[in-house]
Amino acid sequence: MEGMGDAGETCPFEFNFDPATFKVGDTVSYRVTGSLDGFPFAGTLLEVHDDYVVIAGDLNDPDVRYKGTRESRPVVDQSQV
Repeated sequence: MEGMGDAGETCPFEFNFDPATFKVGDTVSYRVTGSLDGFPFAGTLLEVHDDYVVIAGDLNDPDVRYKGTRESRPVVDQSQV
């Protein structure tokens, strides 16, 4: 999300990009496959497993949850969105 605002403006999020240290409550930058590829999304980790994470897709709706890969910027399949 760097460079997306005005000059001198900082990102309002603090992301964890280290999958080895992911924990519930961390904010991550994630990607979505398909037509949304290339757009940055921010979400909060709800679950952390050995090979995947569960991301809150909408903090106002707890039923919106996405399963993503466990890597520095998790990948969510577009079919979940």
